[in-house]
Amino acid sequence: MAELLYRIGRLAARRHWTVVGAWLALLAVTAVTYVSFAGVLSSSISLPDTPTTQVSQQLQDDFEGTGAGNGSIVAETTDGEAFTAEQERALVDLFDRIAEVDGIEDVTDPFATQARVDESAEQVADGQQQLEDGLAQLDGAQAQIDAGRDALEQQRQEAREAGTLAAVRSQLEAAEQQLDDGQAELDRQRARVEEQQPRLEVGATLSGLSSGFRTVSEDGSAAVATVVFSLPVNEVEVETKTAIEDLVADSEVDGVDVHPSQEIAQTVPSILGPGEIAGVVIAALVLAVMLGTLVGAALPLVTALLGVGVASLASLSFSGVVQFVSVTPVLGVMLGLAVGIDYSLFIINRHRRQLKQGAGLQESIGLANGTSGNAVVFAGVTVIVALLALNVTGVGFLGLMGTVGAVAVLVAILMAVTLTPAILSLVGTRILRRRERERLAAGERADDDAITEHDRPMDTGRAWAVLGFGIAALLVVAAPATQMRLGLPDGSTQPPDSSGFRAYEVQAEKFGDGFNGPLLVVADLPAPVGGEDELLAEQAAIGTAIDELGDVVAVVPIGASTDRTSLAFQVVPDRWPSSESTEALVHQLRELTPQTVAGGEATLGVAGNASANIDISGQLADVLPTYLALVVGLSLLILVVVFRSILVPLTATLGFVLSLLAAFGGITAIFQLGFLADLFGVHAPGPVLSFLPIIATGILFGLAMDYQLFLVSGMREAYAHGAPARVAVQHGLHAGRAVVTAAAIIMISVFAGFVFSHDATIKPIGFGLAFGVLLDAFVVRMLLIPAAMHLLGEKAWWLPRWLDRILPDVDVEGARLERSHPVR
Repeated sequence: MAELLYRIGRLAARRHWTVVGAWLALLAVTAVTYVSFAGVLSSSISLPDTPTTQVSQQLQDDFEGTGAGNGSIVAETTDGEAFTAEQERALVDLFDRIAEVDGIEDVTDPFATQARVDESAEQVADGQQQLEDGLAQLDGAQAQIDAGRDALEQQRQEAREAGTLAAVRSQLEAAEQQLDDGQAELDRQRARVEEQQPRLEVGATLSGLSSGFRTVSEDGSAAVATVVFSLPVNEVEVETKTAIEDLVADSEVDGVDVHPSQEIAQTVPSILGPGEIAGVVIAALVLAVMLGTLVGAALPLVTALLGVGVASLASLSFSGVVQFVSVTPVLGVMLGLAVGIDYSLFIINRHRRQLKQGAGLQESIGLANGTSGNAVVFAGVTVIVALLALNVTGVGFLGLMGTVGAVAVLVAILMAVTLTPAILSLVGTRILRRRERERLAAGERADDDAITEHDRPMDTGRAWAVLGFGIAALLVVAAPATQMRLGLPDGSTQPPDSSGFRAYEVQAEKFGDGFNGPLLVVADLPAPVGGEDELLAEQAAIGTAIDELGDVVAVVPIGASTDRTSLAFQVVPDRWPSSESTEALVHQLRELTPQTVAGGEATLGVAGNASANIDISGQLADVLPTYLALVVGLSLLILVVVFRSILVPLTATLGFVLSLLAAFGGITAIFQLGFLADLFGVHAPGPVLSFLPIIATGILFGLAMDYQLFLVSGMREAYAHGAPARVAVQHGLHAGRAVVTAAAIIMISVFAGFVFSHDATIKPIGFGLAFGVLLDAFVVRMLLIPAAMHLLGEKAWWLPRWLDRILPDVDVEGARLERSHPVR
């Protein structure tokens, strides 16, 4: 591989304009394919065949008028007063226009709905009052009849004592017949009342269960209209959501603010914003300081940006065929920028060093491409393998994210080993500082590879102290990860000035936290329900069982399936969608088997946005250990081949695990527990982004192996050339730390730029990657690994003979190439 890259570097240097033109042509081709074939990005994340999707499909297939997904449109008066009649009419007209948009099945009128709810509650209350009044009247009539019987019996007794019983017998019998007739009529009336009583009791139960449900706030200043889509939320066309937003924006109801909820107003994050540009600027400053020339600083940036353009446009060209989650291209840009700059920097740094040692221009370009370029290819392939391994999780959108990220890294590698040599040829010796060119012209030559007095091994006591303190510090930082909860962003995490956030806040303030994440519950019955009375009784029985679980504000019956074997309810939790109590409620509902009126048990299924988030987070949490084991195993295998050692891979992998856990701890502390939340613009701490741990594991693993290769390979090379093991450790560290430090700062800067994104999905990813690189590069690779290597000494490079014979010699640093092509 090193020899091949050497030839590619020489060829690119000779045919520099051809190479530059080829890449520009490829950029143009990808731009054309993007314009021709690109589709729209989805802002929703979903997984097939989860309990939520199964219930959603059941609702869509078996329940008429329930649709497949829904969102909300929240209206509030600007003065906090109740809606006027004119404002209500204007809002209803807006909702009617929205209902005509393609892809929308219905939009509820919140004012009419609230009126029906209030009327129904009033009817139930009136019915109960009439029942109580009727029973009171019947009791009064019964008392009169009983009193009449007592009086009649007394008259009979008096007549018997006076001896006149025979004379008044007919009168007494007539009076008794009247009492019997009255009793019979009273019994008939009581039977009719008692016949109505169960229905009224069921109605009262259902009214009580749904009493907490409202579509207009109690003070009349806010209203919520439900938008019912004809497809699941994640499948709704962007044009449909855009049409809703446009109608809302154009409505301008006087004195009323209207906010589409997050399900409607989710926006696609911008790929490059002010924060991202600031990260690139910082990277440029680091390059300028390290390389000392503006030309040198510009070269990695140009290649990285060009590579990002090619990779992004090429990937997005397939978005018309495959559904892309909106965060996917942003992740590709993150990786493309970071590794693109770093990989080019590694080759440029090697080329500069060789020029100062007296190598010819094209020879130096070829050698840099064959040595550092070889390491770049190997490190990049490691990152690619880690990203492609996301496909083994079985989670479609994660696999696609990994694939797009791998494409970005692949393009960065190709750019580094072809375009970088071409531009280096064009730049010539101007890649060096003026003073360096003057010393070179004067015949001075550098010898950076020689062992010097600065390469004295560290003190053993200091090595123990560094290792112990470093491990302890990482474990302390990792401690919050033990409390990590996974979830997906909801309206509360959106930017404070966004429509989704305002809709969330209004619902929480005016209706209650749970109204932002109502649950749809379907009860499958052991047998179909019969008449209307039986249906109401079953709804009351199952609704009561749900309500008794606690943490429930309202249980509202929606209806029965077409075959009457299932009942649907809307359940409003007491807390917000991402709360622990709502998550517990979803699990309790799925485990509940309430008794039915007809006998037997019903089984419950749960759907809704909160339920979907719980299912997705749970499934991703389940695959994380498997993926982590795969990545750790891959790490050990690759490093054993590269370094021909057992203990070096073990220390490298353990170091990666420590830095990864510490990164998880930092993410949990800030984004879930709220530590330093204001500093990072986190206004609503909540569960950690559900797919962040897996994404961070794959990317940080690949980047950690990058730095491990560039630092430890120098140690191995010095050891192979006869330096004592502990001296070789310091020599490799001194030789590689400057370029690795610059590369890590650049990568941290690029990732950190995304921390200031307004998107709640991008922000934690940017922080997690930046913080993970910071810990791994500066704590693990530059402190713990050298300390561990020093303590291991000669044992660090031990390898069983049988294994040494069967392992391939990959020659990552291109040592054989250097020997066959000496610099001088």
